[in-house]
Amino acid sequence: MEFLRHAYDRLAGLTRELAKFGTIGAIAFVVDTGSTNLFRFGIGWGPLTSKVLATVIAATLAYLGNRYWTFRDREQNGLAREYFLFFLLNGVGLLISLLVIGFVTYTLNLHDALSYNIALLAGTALATLFRFWSYKKWVFLAATEEPPKELPNEAGRVL
Repeated sequence: MEFLRHAYDRLAGLTRELAKFGTIGAIAFVVDTGSTNLFRFGIGWGPLTSKVLATVIAATLAYLGNRYWTFRDREQNGLAREYFLFFLLNGVGLLISLLVIGFVTYTLNLHDALSYNIALLAGTALATLFRFWSYKKWVFLAATEEPPKELPNEAGRVL
């Protein structure tokens, strides 16, 4: 019975984290996609430059949301360390997106808005999977559990 309770608690906690992560991700996605399209088709910047600048803006917003809402109960090993790792891992996520956009734009030679946005969505989906896994593993670490203050002895009495 204890095993089932533990499994349920873990699943419930993961579900809450995923919901919060998804909310922050949705907001960052709107900022990223909207900014990318504004830079690319509104201002006329290049496809990769547009994506890089939009990602920096959205990633900053996502860091703040994830640190202070999604993963606020997790250990904080220093803001500088977290920030550095967060943006390093976002850089890997950005690289994933840029590879997809670059392939569609330069290899397939598709320059229309629809093709660009399909590539943007596909790259974002792949990068999001990587980011969720990597944030939990390296950036927002699980809080360490403190041992009980009083330990029972073999007879069940508190020492």
